[in-house]
Amino acid sequence: MDISIVSLVATLIVAATPILLAATGELIVEKSGVLNLGVEGMMIIGAISGFIAAVNTGSPLMGFIAAAAAGAVLALLFAILTQVLLANQVASGLALTLFGLGLAALLGHSYAGIKPPSTPKMEWMGLADIPVVGPILFNHDLMVYFSILLVTLVWVFLKFTRGGLILRAVGENHDAAHALGYKVVRIRTLAILFGGACAGLGGAYLSLIRVPQWTEGMTAGAGWIALAIVVFASWKPWRLILGAYLFGGVTILQLNLQANGVDIPVSYLSMAPYLVTILVLVIMSADRTRASLNAPASLGKIFHASS
Repeated sequence: MDISIVSLVATLIVAATPILLAATGELIVEKSGVLNLGVEGMMIIGAISGFIAAVNTGSPLMGFIAAAAAGAVLALLFAILTQVLLANQVASGLALTLFGLGLAALLGHSYAGIKPPSTPKMEWMGLADIPVVGPILFNHDLMVYFSILLVTLVWVFLKFTRGGLILRAVGENHDAAHALGYKVVRIRTLAILFGGACAGLGGAYLSLIRVPQWTEGMTAGAGWIALAIVVFASWKPWRLILGAYLFGGVTILQLNLQANGVDIPVSYLSMAPYLVTILVLVIMSADRTRASLNAPASLGKIFHASS
């Protein structure tokens, strides 16, 4: 069995990036007290929208911009349903996922088999040629570094800014925040739009870089994994990186094992990443008191402005 550790680590970073992007957006959404289960739907819409834009303009950058916009538009629909019409968040999120999967399949029907324009890798003045460290850290596309920068900015926003404090206050006690004069619905809507844009970027990363083609259902549960990683991270930004890279590592490892002909049924290897995610969540949920302390107190609760 010939598996290069350097290649494995470098590839797992790429595999983790779309999930990290989506999970970062969902973290902000849940910090505001909203549970959006439509991440999968927003990711797949981002994947096809970004793919169509990139193919027709010849620019991957335009593809990512279009993907973020498409994810935000779908998130806006969720915001209207849950924040204006006060619909159930769980049911609305599930409906959003089903709607996104169906709409993406319709939009992408004529784009199967087409290759998008390639996305160049960052040049770090020869640093990529450094043995071991170079291929792992300095041989990636811009979105890999952007995903880590985004986590950093979210951490700074939540920990050190007044806006982050207000967002966390809304997520902890929306009635108290409303009594203090904060626009709960507006704040949550902006958080939802941000989450949708991040999910769209994650979807576009799948169709433009990781698997540079359009395939129906190509997210293959990545949105659900992103949701699970937020819980795994205990709603703390830096832990998102650990969770995303853990899942990415298991995914790439099972692909390498298949490629090297390991005598394990393919179906078992394919379900390994999701099995690991479930096991991690079970372990994390064992201490219910700790889990409840980390979760935003108003998560999933409907806000009535008149209350």
